[in-house]
Amino acid sequence: MHQHSTHSRSQGTDTDAERHSACLRERIRAAIVDADGLLPFDQFMERALYAPGLGYYVAGAAKFGAAGDFVTAPELSPLFGDCVAVQCAESLQRLQGGDLLEFGAGSGALAVAVLTRLEQLGALPDRYLILEPSPDLQARQQERLSNAVPHLVERCRWLTGLPVDLRGLVLANEVLDAMPVHRFRIGPDGEPLEIFVTERDGTLSEIAAPIRSIGLAAALAAIQDAGFARTPGYSSEINLRAGPWLAAVGDALTAGLVLLIDYGYPAAAYYQPDRTMGTLMCHWRHQAHGDPYQHLGLQDITAHVDFSAVARAGLDAGFTIAGFATQAQFLIGCGIDRFLTIESGAIEHSLNQAQAAKQLLLPSAMGERFKVLGLARGVAGPWRGFSMRDLSDRL
Repeated sequence: MHQHSTHSRSQGTDTDAERHSACLRERIRAAIVDADGLLPFDQFMERALYAPGLGYYVAGAAKFGAAGDFVTAPELSPLFGDCVAVQCAESLQRLQGGDLLEFGAGSGALAVAVLTRLEQLGALPDRYLILEPSPDLQARQQERLSNAVPHLVERCRWLTGLPVDLRGLVLANEVLDAMPVHRFRIGPDGEPLEIFVTERDGTLSEIAAPIRSIGLAAALAAIQDAGFARTPGYSSEINLRAGPWLAAVGDALTAGLVLLIDYGYPAAAYYQPDRTMGTLMCHWRHQAHGDPYQHLGLQDITAHVDFSAVARAGLDAGFTIAGFATQAQFLIGCGIDRFLTIESGAIEHSLNQAQAAKQLLLPSAMGERFKVLGLARGVAGPWRGFSMRDLSDRL
């Protein structure tokens, strides 16, 4: 995601886009009526991103790279995938083989880079499994892999649900941030409120009202017990879906390592007092803004990840914490400098690689905003990715 440029796409299909948005708006309106006029924000976000045929992630617009709405780390250069592959190789060797499962493989760039490097390391997985809800992206991934690594395609399988008895590695790059979140606000008298989506004068708007969603009051109370989110007017998000998702991953994985790569913070930074409006962000044609109710079905809506909550959910699902690091620390631990020197051939190529490395490593770019959390089961560290620095104590 979400390194921005001033690129804008051709405006030729704007009437189609408006029609698409109007269809989705009708679907959301109907859901608001069904919810007695107050649709919990997570249910709005779920429809905006995943409504069949209309949601942002399942409809057929270009999303990734220069022509899309944001750029993910694997799109910048294979360096990111090279380093992830080193961590994959280490865990596959400790397990004496196994499969690799990638959630939501985007454009397929990460799969290509990881498979290419694993082959060079002599550590290919038995199967490279991709769990991808979008038929459009699935087709794009198949095409990309067939073109880039035709001899490895027979190892690749596309799944519609979690496999059983998985042994190996689970990779989720920018998956958690795309999960629908609940939003809350602290009322004028300190009372906890939930943010709902409603309709006023034909337009979608939001309103804070007493909490209705199951589990939200308890989750917010736990955050407040830790000393956060108490000031009237303070609003933020809570992801209530990460826990059940990790529990399902835990049920599927008999032994292996889970790598969760995303932008986010430990709870103390996530709910710090001056982050009064939360972390919700929209991305449309490389512009970041805060209005989830425009460009329906055409823009990404995301929230940062509370890694403390994810780590707790991991422990509840029977994992141990393998490590927690910034993306820069993880990539350096996995030897990004070695790949830079190996890859430096032509001067132009070297400059491109150096530029990509800066984006991946610099604190002002992706280096510190993105974090890597490792969860393990039935396989022990130490792990290359967390050898530079392990920030688990901050969770």
